[in-house]
Amino acid sequence: MEHFISLIVPYLIEILEIMGIFVVAWTGVRSFWGYLMNTFRHKDYPVQYALASGMSTALAFKMAAEILKTVLVDSWEELAILGAVVILRAVMSVLLHFELKHSKEDASAVQALEKAAP
Repeated sequence: MEHFISLIVPYLIEILEIMGIFVVAWTGVRSFWGYLMNTFRHKDYPVQYALASGMSTALAFKMAAEILKTVLVDSWEELAILGAVVILRAVMSVLLHFELKHSKEDASAVQALEKAAP
């Protein structure tokens, strides 16, 4: 069973890492397009919210890959490094969720002001 896990898990890790990279790239391109539309066509695309949401999703894929890496850890040194990476990504995730929450509140406040204005 251990041999099977050591054969399969690296491929799963790579797939999750690639998924996270794809989400970041796609979100970046989409958000940049939204930014261009906001700038030149005066659209109202929530660029910051879309970008933060995509980064949060990508970070979830990357965290899943890190969790799977714990299965393959051979030494305490590797475990310490992996733990540090997981902690840094968790902190980034908390900051992104904080940004998403405030972005939603800001958008709601702007909509309320626009409705109240004559």
